[in-house]
Amino acid sequence: MPDHGQLLELERCPHCSVDRPHLGHKTAFETSDHSGTFNRLWVMYNCNRCGGVITTWSRKGSSYIERMYPAPLEVEDSIPERAKEYLEQAINSISAPAGAVMLAASSVDAMLKEKGLTEGNLYSRINLAVKNHLITEEMSHWAHEVRLEANDQRHSDNDASLPTSEEARKLIDFVQALGMFLFVLPSQVDRGIANAQSS
Repeated sequence: MPDHGQLLELERCPHCSVDRPHLGHKTAFETSDHSGTFNRLWVMYNCNRCGGVITTWSRKGSSYIERMYPAPLEVEDSIPERAKEYLEQAINSISAPAGAVMLAASSVDAMLKEKGLTEGNLYSRINLAVKNHLITEEMSHWAHEVRLEANDQRHSDNDASLPTSEEARKLIDFVQALGMFLFVLPSQVDRGIANAQSS
């Protein structure tokens, strides 16, 4: 995490994902808990590009930021490299939502292929993932929304409206959830079992 200052130094805005955003200091105030022992300095910054506000806090007397809301989107390392790269590019492209949607769908595609689902199109592989109990029926409905939005863009469907940044963000949320379900949680379980066995 960065330190508090007149500018908040982040690689990308957590709202619009613009590269090297200008996040200027807007206001600051202190709070404490009911016993007066947990004292925090809250500092708010805003993005000059999108107008989004980032709220941060540090312990009183320290400039080190402990928490940030919203936090910048990050991709877990346990997601396979190709799917991870597509997802990172989707996150970095939220300000160009049509591209972000296609990249998010490509990440879903790469995740399913990593699980051995390589035959057919994305639609059939999503159905097969449900049949093989890799994802739930509910997740498949969410996944089909990602796929349909991406197909609209890839095939230049004149009847389909262009996605908004908010729609792209919702699709990215799905892809992050899918990565968590397919790769991150199993990896954490494996580490937990290994740690328990070694202790």
